[in-house]
Amino acid sequence: MTDHERLLDEVRPVSFAIAYRMLGSVSEAEDVVQEALLRVHQTLDAGEEIASPRAFVATVTTRLAINELRSARARREHYVGEWLPEPIITDGHDDPARHAGIADSLSLAVLVLLESLSPEQRAVLVLHDVFDYGYAEIAAIVDKSEDNVRQLATRARRHVAQRRPRFQTTREQRDELARRFFAAAQHGDLAGLETLLAHDVIMTGDGGGKVPTIPRPLSGRSRVARTLINVMPQIARFPGVSLRPVEVNGGPGAILLDGQKRLIGVMALDFVGDQIARINSIVNPDKLTHLGPVADFRSLLRSAG
Repeated sequence: MTDHERLLDEVRPVSFAIAYRMLGSVSEAEDVVQEALLRVHQTLDAGEEIASPRAFVATVTTRLAINELRSARARREHYVGEWLPEPIITDGHDDPARHAGIADSLSLAVLVLLESLSPEQRAVLVLHDVFDYGYAEIAAIVDKSEDNVRQLATRARRHVAQRRPRFQTTREQRDELARRFFAAAQHGDLAGLETLLAHDVIMTGDGGGKVPTIPRPLSGRSRVARTLINVMPQIARFPGVSLRPVEVNGGPGAILLDGQKRLIGVMALDFVGDQIARINSIVNPDKLTHLGPVADFRSLLRSAG
């Protein structure tokens, strides 16, 4: 491996970590990363010195991501059904998204909230609150004054805080709640499910118009619990289907597999205190291909019929 290749390999995780949090899409983030690394390579090939490769790639990645986010939002306006971020499985210690930033900044719930910010607000919040960049550094990256950047950060932070109450829950508590949740859902324990759900719990499904799912978010403990109790027996009819607990975007979740260990869907849980506040389910096959082989849902339906 040449020095240039080694440098590109070192800054790739930083670029992906920023791009994914900016875009909520693995495929879009990878496109941004490839372009950012190409620009690093071209700069080095031109004989120019890069004093801080990490700062250089962070700047290029952020600017590219801001541009990509603007065009991505136009596409998402025409998305069929509810749009959720592309999930990542963060069990492995070598996952690039784990190298920078806290796990909470990866959660699907947070990424959905960030969608409601302007691209510049999102960039400032991600760079400052997740990656500890100073306001002066961020001002240079987004080409705004430092005062403007501080105002963007304040508004963005207030917006997120209003919509995401913070209650401390340990990882062990969340894992135990998730274990009980999946056990209750699989065993048809309605009362057990309801005790685990917040009274205003929200369940969202993303099928992208390609796989059946709930057409719009469901809210309320009773509605969500009853829907889960009704859906799980239908899923259990798929030959060889299995539910495997995994860490999804830094928090408890599970993947649903068919008999050939192909991916059917990903579910992620979000917590407020000792209750589940959000359940996000992604079954759009286009959002799962980066995780491995994806099941043919139509074939599964025929085999379960």
